[in-house]
Amino acid sequence: MTDLFKEKAQDWDANDMVRGLSIGIGAAIHANVELDNTMTVLDFGAGTGLITSQIADQVEKVIAVDVSQAMLDKLMAKAELHGQVETLCRNILENPLSERFDLIVSAMALHHVENTEQLIACFAEHLKPGGRIALADLDAEDGTFHPADIQGVYHHGFNRDAFRSILSRQGFTDIHFVTAHTVNKGDKAYPVFLVVAKRA
Repeated sequence: MTDLFKEKAQDWDANDMVRGLSIGIGAAIHANVELDNTMTVLDFGAGTGLITSQIADQVEKVIAVDVSQAMLDKLMAKAELHGQVETLCRNILENPLSERFDLIVSAMALHHVENTEQLIACFAEHLKPGGRIALADLDAEDGTFHPADIQGVYHHGFNRDAFRSILSRQGFTDIHFVTAHTVNKGDKAYPVFLVVAKRA
């Protein structure tokens, strides 16, 4: 599989927009999810670990999963995450993990997965009963957030009501949306939601 993020990984953490997103999403996770040191967490689409690094010292363990080895290499170069984070370059939709988690977090990865319903079903299967999700992505937008020629983008954000329906169908309850961050590009504003929910 081609690593679409191989070149982007080199200076990903230096990107102001990326940094702003990760700070906003991380703050929203802390405000809406109770973390404790017994929890095991799956970070889906973990990239260089910008979200993982904000929660790793408050939980027992984070498994950082991504399909980009280049991004995960950047994560593992961060000495402060050693011993707290395991990385796995893997498509868990095609090759699920045997472990079950207390929490699944994800930041700006959902729009890179074609079948959203299948992804949410996969998350449900990877959670312990009563486990939670905290997923951040773009609100529905007009397709101008990404460059027109970009590869690997399947959704121009998500409608919150439609996304809520998917979560409900896959057995999630206590579904709650907040606006975690807004990306400003030129004269356009792109809100980013965080949705938290519990596996029944």
